[in-house]
Amino acid sequence: MYKIIDGKKVASEIRKEIAEEVLKIKKEGKKVPHLAAILVGTNGSSESYVANKIKDCEEVGFKSTVIRFRDDISEKVLLEKITELNADQDVDGFIVQLPLPEHISENKVIEAIDPAKDADGFHPVNIGRMVIGLTGYLPATPYGITELIKRYGIETAGRSCVVIGRSNIVGRPVSILLSQKGMDATVTVVHSRTKDIKEIISQADIIIAALGSPGFVKAEMVKNGAVVFDVGATRIVSKDTKSGFKLVGDVDFESVAPRCSYITPVPGGVGPMTRVSLLRNTLIAAKRD
Repeated sequence: MYKIIDGKKVASEIRKEIAEEVLKIKKEGKKVPHLAAILVGTNGSSESYVANKIKDCEEVGFKSTVIRFRDDISEKVLLEKITELNADQDVDGFIVQLPLPEHISENKVIEAIDPAKDADGFHPVNIGRMVIGLTGYLPATPYGITELIKRYGIETAGRSCVVIGRSNIVGRPVSILLSQKGMDATVTVVHSRTKDIKEIISQADIIIAALGSPGFVKAEMVKNGAVVFDVGATRIVSKDTKSGFKLVGDVDFESVAPRCSYITPVPGGVGPMTRVSLLRNTLIAAKRD
């Protein structure tokens, strides 16, 4: 029988740990950590995500700020706002919610953020530090996955891990973290140009699906006893929910779960861990000041 990896529960535990640290900071008369978010446009998923971040900040005792722009904002104005936040001594960490409108370069935006305030952990300086094993701000979702692995006591040393997807935000960084000393997994990254992709996935002890294709991973692609992390979170129309939408993952949960030893659900698996990682990075930034 498979076990559910409950990201919601673990994230709640970590928020309690962070809240205790914030309480200690307040008692010592030090500055409360401050996380800011820039939101461009009215993307439904982004709106929901940012609303949850505000709620998380309130729960742990952080100060939070949301800066909203219409989706026709110029790249120049957005970069000016980032420069302003870089210089704002009250803001410890901030994020620019992705995706951005097509006329704005995500890479330019990421590189404009001060690496010391990079709560998402996307800046090339922080990615570089991660690659060579130095301390820094880890990308939020990969950090969340590795934390779930540790807290559930899942063995990674010498095990075969297949990462599906090679994005700079999830696929690449999580493959690096899992292959580093301490995790010691043997990692393969597969993508749209990989030959025999189903065969490769079916050999894996650990599967991390991060390609943004609903239900891509089917039962026949998963060996018995595998551990599956579903990073996918695609919003689809649904008649069964009040909102008219529901989140679905990259894994066909109903058919895949019975073959697994552990599996993350969508929602409630990796997503809450991504959010709590932002709090962790902001706390580290605040303590460094």
